[in-house]
Amino acid sequence: MKDIRVKDINTQLLSDNYYVLNKLTFKYLMRNGEWVTQMREVYDRGDGAGILLYNKAKQTVILTKQFRMPTFMNDNEDGYLVEICAGMLDKDHPEACIIRETEEEVGYRLKGVKKVYEAYSSPGVMTEKMHFFIGEYTDDMKVNEGGGLESEHEDIEVLELPFSEAIDMLHTGKIQDTRTIVLLQYAIIHNLLNAQNN
Repeated sequence: MKDIRVKDINTQLLSDNYYVLNKLTFKYLMRNGEWVTQMREVYDRGDGAGILLYNKAKQTVILTKQFRMPTFMNDNEDGYLVEICAGMLDKDHPEACIIRETEEEVGYRLKGVKKVYEAYSSPGVMTEKMHFFIGEYTDDMKVNEGGGLESEHEDIEVLELPFSEAIDMLHTGKIQDTRTIVLLQYAIIHNLLNAQNN
């Protein structure tokens, strides 16, 4: 049985304009036995899934590049990030979600994926759990140019890069998205593309 150290949770809705932002006030049991009142703002945007697409024969990976306003507001000069293909579950099973997102964002229809991790994105403020996948692609899986959905005003640039270049971008700080860093490091550790971890 779990040791529950939280009680009397009071939820106040602050915003539900796009996702849900709540102010939570609750009592928390400290390790010294004292109950204290704490307050946190918690952002609920649902769970997500992301994938590192790789091609062993070509020694390439597919990443995306898109504008991210929050990073622009926090010292990212042009607001663009190089990232893995990813999206919100929207009540889908994580595997179904990432297969759908792969086709929408980068234009490849995958035959299968492998789940490698699931983890909380930013547990101090967000409820979101990310499901991390890898998936092998080939040229004959390409069904469109990708770029995202016009109905959602997505403007996604598709990048097919040599794996060695992606790793160089990782080491030089040109890749600053944590989800992408996690999966590129997974690829290095597990020798996914016969690359040396150096």
